[in-house]
Amino acid sequence: MLTANIGDIQAVAFDIDGTLYKPLDLHARMMFHFFRFNQFFLQYGIVRSKIHDMGVLDDFYATQAEMLAKRIGCGIDAAKERLERIVYKGLSPFFESIPLCNHVEETFHALHDAGLKIALMSDFPPEQKGGLWGLRKYCDVLLGTETTGALKPSPHPFRVLAEKLGVSPEHILYVGNSVKYDVVGAKDAGMKAAHFEPRWRNLFGMSCRKADISFCDYRQLRKIVLQ
Repeated sequence: MLTANIGDIQAVAFDIDGTLYKPLDLHARMMFHFFRFNQFFLQYGIVRSKIHDMGVLDDFYATQAEMLAKRIGCGIDAAKERLERIVYKGLSPFFESIPLCNHVEETFHALHDAGLKIALMSDFPPEQKGGLWGLRKYCDVLLGTETTGALKPSPHPFRVLAEKLGVSPEHILYVGNSVKYDVVGAKDAGMKAAHFEPRWRNLFGMSCRKADISFCDYRQLRKIVLQ
């Protein structure tokens, strides 16, 4: 566990995918869906990878559909339909039975009771996760970065998040499992960053040095923030 002085934290924001639940739990559930549309997901992944580096787009969904249409050889309207059917609505059922990582809900409860604002921000629509496993009642803001026109690690969605929270970036701690997208994006926007890392990184002393906090158990995060 790596800890720096995080100062006066007034809000804690969390990434969703891979941070609140384990990626393997999703992959196991969507395996047959992925293989059914494996070529689509391959091209979709390439498009998303490029969009991550494109900054703020005037019309995110139009650009995404246009890029995907060119890669899979169809019209833009057909690409939009496939995105909705295969990705946005298609993946939604697989989230219903995914268990949260240990001690997530009790951490949200403790942060909420301590008077901290709580937010969720993901590169995918939060509403795709339905009731968000009972965490919605603790949250002040839910934000999908697509609606801001840019994906992480662009600092733009992080700044939009800060505006919606009504809290200056330097008083926000952003929690995520990706160094490239969560830690770097948050730090570039002026926030503090906490990296949710695999336990083996902690055991071998390989914690992320870019993050203000590195943790592998939500009880550690709760203790650090509320100390």
